[in-house]
Amino acid sequence: MERRKIIHIDMDAFYASVEQRDHPEYRGKPVVVGRPSQRGIVAAASYEARKFGIHSAMSAQKARQLCPALIFVPSRMDVYKAVSAEIHKIFHEYTDVVEPLALDEAFLDVTENKSSLLATDIARKIKEEIRGELGLIASAGISYNKFLAKIASDYRKPDGLYTIHPDKAQEFIDALPVEMFWGIGKVTARKMHSLGIHNGAELRKCSLEMLKRNFGKNGTLYYDFAHGIDLRVVEAERIRKSVGCECTFEKDLAGHTAVIIELYHVTLELIERLKRSDFKGRTLTLKIKFNDFSQRTKSITVEKPLFTKEVLLPLAKKLLREMDLEQKRIRLLGLSVSHAEESSSASTPSPIQLSFDF
Repeated sequence: MERRKIIHIDMDAFYASVEQRDHPEYRGKPVVVGRPSQRGIVAAASYEARKFGIHSAMSAQKARQLCPALIFVPSRMDVYKAVSAEIHKIFHEYTDVVEPLALDEAFLDVTENKSSLLATDIARKIKEEIRGELGLIASAGISYNKFLAKIASDYRKPDGLYTIHPDKAQEFIDALPVEMFWGIGKVTARKMHSLGIHNGAELRKCSLEMLKRNFGKNGTLYYDFAHGIDLRVVEAERIRKSVGCECTFEKDLAGHTAVIIELYHVTLELIERLKRSDFKGRTLTLKIKFNDFSQRTKSITVEKPLFTKEVLLPLAKKLLREMDLEQKRIRLLGLSVSHAEESSSASTPSPIQLSFDF
């Protein structure tokens, strides 16, 4: 069996923890990163806030109802990015095969690494360095594939360290509730429950044909995960597929002029992000969310690369004209560019037959 040694590092309540680190008066108190306005959304919540049932993507009003003493702090994305860069420096002390998933999490392939340590010891050292050098807490999961490493990192949060050894993997998966499987959300879990599937053991008893019939192409993924299979490699260089931005408005937009003005501002923000990312694509997508939370998208693909106002703004207006707004008020406008002009994929090293010792 071709086995690798993969670590998943996930920072605990990252944004909120950075704020508590930098502001001692917030420590031990319920803190969320976000705006306390009527239309504000919680971007991150400290563990003290989570005890009240507060979580990311919750409305600020709901969060305030759950915890009247809640502390709101504005987002400092530049700071979070800088801290993330410091975290990645620590990762690269041990391996250069690092795949970022977000500012606060990444996969590391330590099958071949810069130390003589076991994978579990590397994960422990990384946690210690993040705590000692940056004053932050990370959780780590270790296993032979991405699926299990990610589950392991969440298994004993916060400040977790958990290893799923290949010899124990199937036993672990069999006992795992389907809700904890990567890629299975609430809707899919409810459908599985209706089919008598509640844990990994019951999922493993299902045939591939049955899972594909009920869950489409994801059926194959669930079948593999139930059998402990995940052949995805850790990609040290991830190819950017799109660049986008969106704006949720304090008050719903009504009227053509107001929409055009905001579309102009969103287009300018998109252009700045394209420049920073050095990204040029040929497909522009407009996303609109209405005040009833319904959502529509419309795209257009052109021959020339999209990165200037002269090209992007007329196309954005064209998409808007073609969108049936039905006189609805608009809550959110978003634009994204995809279909990269040039793309290249890094070569993937072939798996190596290894003895496996965590």
